[in-house]
Amino acid sequence: MIQVGIIGGAGYTAGELIRLLISHPNVEINFVYSTSNAGNKISKVHQDLVGDFHLEFTTNVNPKVDMLFLCLGHGNSVKFLSANAFSETTKIIDLGNDFRLEKDKTFNGKTFVYGLPELQREVIKKSNYIANPGCFATAIQLGLLPIAEKRLLKNDVHINAVTGATGAGTSLSATTHFTWRDNNFSYYKPFTHQHLGEINQTVNQLQHSFSSEIIFMPNRGNFSRGIFATLYTDFEGSIEEAKSIYKDYYKDAKFTFISEDQLHLKQVVNTNKCLIHLHKHNGKLLVTSIIDNLLKGASGQAIQNMNLMFGIDETTGLHLKATYF
Repeated sequence: MIQVGIIGGAGYTAGELIRLLISHPNVEINFVYSTSNAGNKISKVHQDLVGDFHLEFTTNVNPKVDMLFLCLGHGNSVKFLSANAFSETTKIIDLGNDFRLEKDKTFNGKTFVYGLPELQREVIKKSNYIANPGCFATAIQLGLLPIAEKRLLKNDVHINAVTGATGAGTSLSATTHFTWRDNNFSYYKPFTHQHLGEINQTVNQLQHSFSSEIIFMPNRGNFSRGIFATLYTDFEGSIEEAKSIYKDYYKDAKFTFISEDQLHLKQVVNTNKCLIHLHKHNGKLLVTSIIDNLLKGASGQAIQNMNLMFGIDETTGLHLKATYF
């Protein structure tokens, strides 16, 4: 059994990890670390786990666990790893943004690989340290990979994407209170969202010649979970050619699928899927990409990466069905 430790256990992504891992046939959760809840039963915070999981949060770590998940706020993974040493055999997946960019990928002799399976599955299999992609970045990159790989991005890419309230984490702010979020809609961080760094990095990895701009408008929606992203750019081919490119690129993907029908979020919420729909209009290719921000955008993808790192079938523990009604 793979012995797993989770750092930052009280947040949304850690809760999703726990829910998935307690049913994973190859995993045993060794400890869940939380400074704010040490000594409390984990089911006191993640209340749906009453009767399913009996561990308590701790501030003690087992440095010899096989797999360590870091579910800390952005910028805190470096601080934690600087203060806590783990075995050289311990594999690490960081769900924050500390190691996603090329300039940040090496830390204390550890080189983190960008963990988007649809981009570099074989590299992930050989890696011990993974930087899990951001949620917006996952949905957007999966919408761009096939045409970037074919070097068909000829002009600016315009992106509009909406995320649910869980995308903001558990900490309260003026824009996370129910009275503000309910029956409301707003944008934030226009043109400057932090996930643009990893998106641009991936596009340029696949299409070195890309010199146009990726223009991203992130939005807050009044629902709990999910990301609905639409992106459009110039495309000289037909819609049939576009569909052929996308279907060929994702022919071996376990969780990313091309839909002939228009999409809605309930198709992917509570799953590890990404669904993509294509539409062509007057020389523009419109790509719609949808995911669950906590699963394919975070914890589900982290487990997908863990499976690849340990030579387990990629889908193990992730056979999830959408909550459709």
